[in-house]
Amino acid sequence: EVQLVESGGGLVQPGGSLRLSCATSGFTFADYDMSWVRQAPGKALEWVSSIHTGGGSTYYTNAVKGRFTTSRDNAKNTLYLQMNSLQPEDTAVYYCAADGPLGGSQRSEYNYWGQGTQVTVSS
Repeated sequence: EVQLVESGGGLVQPGGSLRLSCATSGFTFADYDMSWVRQAPGKALEWVSSIHTGGGSTYYTNAVKGRFTTSRDNAKNTLYLQMNSLQPEDTAVYYCAADGPLGGSQRSEYNYWGQGTQVTVSS
């Protein structure tokens, strides 16, 4: 059974930091490009970041460039998203997803999708 389990979300003040994790199982994690996608309240899904299989190439939407860092540990089958300088507009449910197109924001574009973790940025 394929599982993608996000964790690390929570409530943080503006300017704060959070580190999300996505623990995976049931597929060969190292063989798949991985992505983070988020959905803010009342808004459509938004692609956030992607990382290639080896971790050498990462990509970010302009809104998070310079603030968010995606990484992976293929030995631990885990994807990470380090989020710094968080702003209220970063409030969303964050999903990790496997094997989709660069910039893809729809669940149907990915082979595997997690259940999401809530990030709330508020004072």
